Amino acid sequence: MEKLPALGKIHAEFFDRVIYPRLGARDASVIVAPRHGVDFGVIEMGDRVMVMSTDPFFIARELGLRKAAWFAVHIIASDVAVSGIPPRYLSIDLNLPPEMTEPELELMWKTVHSECARLGIAVVTGHTARYAGCSYPMVGGATVMGVGRRSELIVPKPCTGDLVLVSKGPAIEATGLMAAYFSTFLQKKYGATFARKAQGIFYQMSTVKDARLAAAVGGVTAMHDATECGVIGGLYEMAAHSGVGLELDLDQVPVPDVVARSCQYFGMDPWKSISEGTLLATVRPDKAPAVIRALKREGIPASVAGRIVPARSGLHMRVNGRRTAMEHPRVDPFWGAFAKEMSNK
Repeated sequence: MEKLPALGKIHAEFFDRVIYPRLGARDASVIVAPRHGVDFGVIEMGDRVMVMSTDPFFIARELGLRKAAWFAVHIIASDVAVSGIPPRYLSIDLNLPPEMTEPELELMWKTVHSECARLGIAVVTGHTARYAGCSYPMVGGATVMGVGRRSELIVPKPCTGDLVLVSKGPAIEATGLMAAYFSTFLQKKYGATFARKAQGIFYQMSTVKDARLAAAVGGVTAMHDATECGVIGGLYEMAAHSGVGLELDLDQVPVPDVVARSCQYFGMDPWKSISEGTLLATVRPDKAPAVIRALKREGIPASVAGRIVPARSGLHMRVNGRRTAMEHPRVDPFWGAFAKEMSNK
């Protein structure tokens, strides 16, 4: 029997072979096209640009519809925010599970509306229907767009000597989601107080604020949201796309205790696990301290995780005192752990 593909994002080799060579019509106004390590695309419009990003509309029902809708908005808004351009418009397609009631849909949409209003995002178009075969948590898809001056745009271009900054630490999303779905497992292992603390990670799962603060300081040469394959996957993609080397010391990035113990329980490597909410940024050395201060003033932990080196130096990282060559994880351990625990519920 043929082995089923792994869950999660399709691996980079497939994109390079099948997707990226086939991107439809060529258009000179597309100044940032799909590529590894970049969360957004960009269209040039004179002295202004439009940034856009598309993702599934992810409603994790176990979170409760208010939290789930908050997260769904921030997943997509974060991918635009890391461009340095604030998110401004939303286009959304809701392919709803047949069992979703109108009161549930109303609650979800009111939350989408209020969070978009808070972030300054206007809903401009969409589609809403129930269809057989649709199920939680993927209930559709959405695109967020931002419009700004070309000078505000941060097109990822790390330079030798730039410092690598990491906000919050690894596995933020993996911990938040596993704690939401399987809090009784954590409670049985570590107690009720720990389980509540793990669930409290939830509202850290956004880089909208992190990116805004970093961009406002200046000196940022690239930003990326550490989603699929986590901190290691995200930094590898950033370096590979930009043609630079990396020298990382991830031991300098604190791992919150609640994250470390949750990942240990569920058998996930925190550095390779999905981490929406963790901002990865490369910053000029003279600006890095100011970026860290700006984040910390707003209660967002940030650390120097390494530096950009010439491409000939390669990609290396130190974890738990051991220096190794850096490789892309390819498969995020979150999805396998999630599927396993779902089968145990």
